[in-house]
Amino acid sequence: MSTLGLRKRFQRWFEARLPLSDVITLTQRNVYILPTRPGFMLGATILVLLVASINYQLNLGYLLTFLLAGSAVVGMHVCHGTLRGLTMHLIAPDAHYAGDSAVFGINIQSQRRSIRHGIGLAVLGSGQWVWTDVPAQGSATVQVAFKPERRGLHRVPTLTAETRFPLGTFRVWTVWRPAAQMLVYPAPEPMAPPLPPGEPRSGGAMTTHPRASGDYDSVRAYRRGDPMKLVVWKKAAKSDELVSRDAQQVQRHELWLDQIHCGTSHLEQQLSRLCAWVLLAEKRGLDYGLRLSGLEIEPGCGDSHKKRCLQALALH
Repeated sequence: MSTLGLRKRFQRWFEARLPLSDVITLTQRNVYILPTRPGFMLGATILVLLVASINYQLNLGYLLTFLLAGSAVVGMHVCHGTLRGLTMHLIAPDAHYAGDSAVFGINIQSQRRSIRHGIGLAVLGSGQWVWTDVPAQGSATVQVAFKPERRGLHRVPTLTAETRFPLGTFRVWTVWRPAAQMLVYPAPEPMAPPLPPGEPRSGGAMTTHPRASGDYDSVRAYRRGDPMKLVVWKKAAKSDELVSRDAQQVQRHELWLDQIHCGTSHLEQQLSRLCAWVLLAEKRGLDYGLRLSGLEIEPGCGDSHKKRCLQALALH
């Protein structure tokens, strides 16, 4: 097995041993420290200086050697103390679309009476660091981003925090596995076809038929009190006059977003097209329902209805 494969296996084994928690307090048990490349170079320099000072009996060489060694030891103590004692809280992320950058917040709190400098956070293995300072007995909030590639319900990815303050000769880090989950909607189709035609309500006369573009033949001048979702904004933009769809005519038809109308047998393409249709119907203020295999959501509109439909698409 290659070195990269062994490294990934070790990382998965290590992450599986970490507890799931949306709040973590950093102590000696979960904070790790190792020298950096400059730290190893400093150690080698100190060793060479020590050997040269012993060999040539240089008093100033001893002074320089122990001065550098003392600085390194103090830097190690300060570096470890910069991260130790912090408490980090995960701010629950909102739902996002697959392929878009998802951003969630982390609140860092410190009880120490001095400022903590140079603290970085990132998704483990991403290399995209966000750096901040935490004020004395205060808190700081940072935004960490990652890109979910698949729809569904996923855990927030494993996070890491580190610091190399003050000398950069030591790297102190921790690994954090949040327990929160995040809903990822399907990516909406960029150039989705027009909305499917409306279906006549059961028992309703078919006096008008909605076009594929979402417009209706039966329109009239806007009347005070008409719901905003009945306003035909496209016609209003062209004629500079508000017009509304006839509510009695509109109520005789229902817009159903159904898998069988997608024109493709590929499940992910169907969900991507349905997602685009949900957003388009909501933007136009239309009442719409959603039909999936084994699930039917009655027609409606509004933010809660849109979230319900998108959640059904994400978990289908």
